[in-house]
Amino acid sequence: METDRSAGAEGPALAEEIAEYYGRDGEDGRLRSGAGRLELWRTQDVLRRLLPPAPARVLDVGGGSGVHAQWLAADGYAVELVDPVPLHVERAARLPGVTARHGDARALEAPDASMDVVLLLGPLYHLPEREDRVRALTEARRVLRPGGLVVAATINRYVPLYDNLSTGLYFEAERRPQIEAAVGDGRMRPTGGPKSLFTTAYFHEPDEVPAEFSAAGLTPHGQYGVEGAAWLMGGVRDWLDDPSRRELVLRALRRTESVPSLLGVGGHLLTAGARPR
Repeated sequence: METDRSAGAEGPALAEEIAEYYGRDGEDGRLRSGAGRLELWRTQDVLRRLLPPAPARVLDVGGGSGVHAQWLAADGYAVELVDPVPLHVERAARLPGVTARHGDARALEAPDASMDVVLLLGPLYHLPEREDRVRALTEARRVLRPGGLVVAATINRYVPLYDNLSTGLYFEAERRPQIEAAVGDGRMRPTGGPKSLFTTAYFHEPDEVPAEFSAAGLTPHGQYGVEGAAWLMGGVRDWLDDPSRRELVLRALRRTESVPSLLGVGGHLLTAGARPR
């Protein structure tokens, strides 16, 4: 029998270094400007094709400051956001149509079978232990109604290599060990100080994610590359600034988003699944 975690349940603690990283308040701006808009708009593009019609109930787990919750609410969805970073919750709570609360993906307070959709667009790649990722997905299944949709974002395994080759940081000898270690076992270990590239994270191989869904009792039914190869192309910022070119970029990426051989090329991958009826 599944447990109903009522309000007030105390979830696991967020790792200190992750809390510090997101406490800098850089994530909201990253997705709303520059090349980060490609991740935002492509995630939006995929979700708008997968989600049931509004006003379905959406639980945005690890939803940050509400970048996705904002447009979901504007589209008419009933959106509840959960995030472990107090600053994020404070900002998201100001958004029209969004209810925001503090919480952890591994111990949700929502009642059993209370949601039509659960989004995990950030939590899985900050849980380096598979047991914790499966626990988060199991919680998503618990709060979903039978037949409900779950969509999870993961970061692809070779992102540290591609990204830092693109920026040139890979050529700095003191940074290469952190990059190569992450590519080797998928674990980003922060080194502390200004030379650290990211906070604690796990980078998936694409085929790992459906297996984690299945271990949590979810039925995976699709994977969608978010940025494809476009994020590594030098002109992407300019293309996104031009509405006509932006639409062509999105259309091109849509054509190849689920080609198996290309799933690991982009920065992020969306995996969709359902709670069995």
